[in-house]
Amino acid sequence: QVQLVESGGGLVQAGGSLRLSCAASGRIFGFNDATWYRQAPGKQRELVAAIISPGRTDYADSVKGRFTISTNNAANTVYLQMDSLKPEDTAVYYCAVEVKLGLDGSTWYGWGQGTQVTVSS
Repeated sequence: QVQLVESGGGLVQAGGSLRLSCAASGRIFGFNDATWYRQAPGKQRELVAAIISPGRTDYADSVKGRFTISTNNAANTVYLQMDSLKPEDTAVYYCAVEVKLGLDGSTWYGWGQGTQVTVSS
């Protein structure tokens, strides 16, 4: 059974930084892909950053140059480094990952519980 636990959210002033973590528990063999989404009050969930394949990432235009997605396979963790935060970045952030369960090609896909990020002006 794989579980995802998010952490790192909080309240920060505009211009500040936060690093979100999404840790996968259980016996896994790395990530196939990982995505961070966010949902602000009254708005639809939107993709923020994604690791599409090894060495290839994608970002929403609104966060390019400010956010960085990365993984630490040894720690079974996906990160979202958020710099130069703006009030419009305020949202609940969710990770979604596909992990490798074994050498037979089996995988597991799941979502984190969400973590609140609030940026004050």
